[in-house]
Amino acid sequence: MADHPHPLADCRARLAFDLLSHTWDPVVLWALRHGPSRPRELLVRLGGIRAKVLTETLRRLETDGLVERRAFPGSPPRVDYALTALGGTLLEPLGAFGAWAFEHGDAIMAARERAEGAG
Repeated sequence: MADHPHPLADCRARLAFDLLSHTWDPVVLWALRHGPSRPRELLVRLGGIRAKVLTETLRRLETDGLVERRAFPGSPPRVDYALTALGGTLLEPLGAFGAWAFEHGDAIMAARERAEGAG
């Protein structure tokens, strides 16, 4: 097989791998699929995520152009987050990945249990 002119670490597919490597990135994107949400709503919907981690995740996704932060004036001011058009393009692949995990999750968990029992 011929060498690829660009190392895998430099290819655009790495963007997707980086997204999946951050545990909460795909989860937050999926949580926003039904429309904008306030941070407190996301904390409740997601469960198990600390406020600091959610804030870091939302900022990272905003930097990547996948989520937009929307501020509304008032007392107190209100902020919510929504998927951008670009972020919305990830819903289909994330859904497929989730369906794969649902279908094969038991096999993966069984393999982990076997490995832990052997170790």
